[in-house]
Amino acid sequence: MAVPENIAHFSLPQIQESIRSGDLTLPGLVDHYLENAIAHQDLNAYVELFSAEAQNRAIALQEKYATDPASVGLLFGAVVSIKDNICYAGHQVSAASRILEGFESLYSATVVERLLAADAIIIGRTNCDEFAMGSASEHSIYGPVKNADDPTRVPGGSSGGTAVSVQIGSCLIGIGSDTGGSVRQPAAFCGLAGLKPGYGRISRHGLLAYASSFDQIGMIGRHLPDLATCLSVIGGPDAYDMTASQEDIPVEIESELTEKKRFCYFDFCVDHPGLDPIVQAAFRRKLEALKSAGHVVEQVKFPWSAYLVPAYYVLTTAEASSNLSRYDGIRFGRRSPEAQTVEEVYTRSRTEGFGAEVQKRILLGTFVLSAGYYDAYYSQAQKMRRIVSEFNQELMQQYDFLLAPTSPVLPWKIGEKDQDPIAVYLSDIYTVYANLAGIPALSIPLERDPKSGLSIGIQVMAANFRENALLHLDWIVH
Repeated sequence: MAVPENIAHFSLPQIQESIRSGDLTLPGLVDHYLENAIAHQDLNAYVELFSAEAQNRAIALQEKYATDPASVGLLFGAVVSIKDNICYAGHQVSAASRILEGFESLYSATVVERLLAADAIIIGRTNCDEFAMGSASEHSIYGPVKNADDPTRVPGGSSGGTAVSVQIGSCLIGIGSDTGGSVRQPAAFCGLAGLKPGYGRISRHGLLAYASSFDQIGMIGRHLPDLATCLSVIGGPDAYDMTASQEDIPVEIESELTEKKRFCYFDFCVDHPGLDPIVQAAFRRKLEALKSAGHVVEQVKFPWSAYLVPAYYVLTTAEASSNLSRYDGIRFGRRSPEAQTVEEVYTRSRTEGFGAEVQKRILLGTFVLSAGYYDAYYSQAQKMRRIVSEFNQELMQQYDFLLAPTSPVLPWKIGEKDQDPIAVYLSDIYTVYANLAGIPALSIPLERDPKSGLSIGIQVMAANFRENALLHLDWIVH
């Protein structure tokens, strides 16, 4: 049976209705997605496709639906990809790193268990920056991921493969992780919606850690209601993760969301020296459009903008230094075959197993945690984090939403910034705020640059536990 021509843009309710009406079968949908993945394999979005498994599961779920339509789960019809740092029992997971090459997980992450319990189909694992450390999906043992809009450019990172898997129409939703913008920035670069829930909304059990107090599993898709449904399934308390929130996740749309709202934006969102004029102009146009629609839109001075990225990198590299110490060739990770002594096991295994970017961040994290520099760097960064958190709490008492460009720049050429890592780090200037504050943030497509056709995203942030408000803000872009 032929699938509808525009199936890549179908929402989950449209897919379910097409199956209900007989215009589509789940096995046919999975075959179509797999064909798209294979047709675009040059973009390097996938590390591995679970082709046979996905096809067999589609057949079984189609039969389950035919027997009793009421028995299927909320995510029946949803085909998803998972980032290569999320564990799935019986499947390899490597975090795009040589140190975990060939490792097969013994258990499934909580999110994977909940996806499967709701009758979703997992189609494959997606490429990413090694251990989620990057903003371009270039630092991977599998090679860089390419943006489908322009294969010479990056798709953003670290969840670049996750974004491209949705972008090319090989799945409905991509499950990634966001430590400082790693879901939102790729979504913006690929013309999609990307949600980073508030810290603790989704269990991190089964997510390979980068920086534990920042890491958050997130989602990329085309339709906000699909992300809302997915969040209602995979979020919530978890006995395996004591940092997971106990707060309920509302499914219903918050009432009166289209009434006039109070928006704010920071001063450095419109006048930062690193802000591309194309992005700046698009953001300003949206601010004016919201004002014209009768919403309150006010600029707020944020005097610590210069410290956001440094504080973020000091804290995350410190946590990475600790988290990645377990990969030593003895407890976890590949052991160098050349090692002859205990010391060589450590040094050779880690040197051969970790890429340059990961090594750099481990060294930086070890440095800021060392006795002579702890107070000068790590303690100061923690103070900055507290300032951001307290400032945000006051801000969210006055406004409904905080606006910012998702990225200050358009997607750059692959390899273009290899010699300028600071420029790459500064591309996170608008996304790290939400991770420092622990609040939910959503990137929505805003415009496309008429000259290059590249996508520009706008980021909307809200007070903690207000993901539902964000996920019903699609009217903001219309």
